[in-house]
Amino acid sequence: MALEITDATFEETVLKSEKPVLVDFWAAWCGPCRMVGPVIEEISGEYDGKAIVGKVDVDANQEFAAKYGVRNIPTVLVFQNGEVVGRQVGVAPKNVYTEAIDSLLN
Repeated sequence: MALEITDATFEETVLKSEKPVLVDFWAAWCGPCRMVGPVIEEISGEYDGKAIVGKVDVDANQEFAAKYGVRNIPTVLVFQNGEVVGRQVGVAPKNVYTEAIDSLLN
C-alpha cells in the first residue's frame, strides 16, 4: 500500500530518505489520477523494502506541491537524496515509473 504523505511528513519521509522515493501528487476528483492510483499501489508492493512509494493529496497538502511546481495532476516525482531526479506529468504506462526507480537502484 502506498504511503500517505502529508506536508507534515514530507521532509522526513521523502527528503531525508536514504532510498529512492516515488511520490504521486493526486486529488480525489481527478479522473486521470484514479487511473494512475492502482499502478502506484502495484509499484508500492513490488518495491517494498527497496524504495518508498507514496501519495500526496494536493487538496489537503499544498505546501510541497507548490514548492515543486506541481500545476497539473497526476504528477509523479522521483526523489534521490532529497533532490527531484524524475518528473512525469499525466498518465504514463507502469514501466515509465518502474524504470525511473530501477535507474536509481543500480
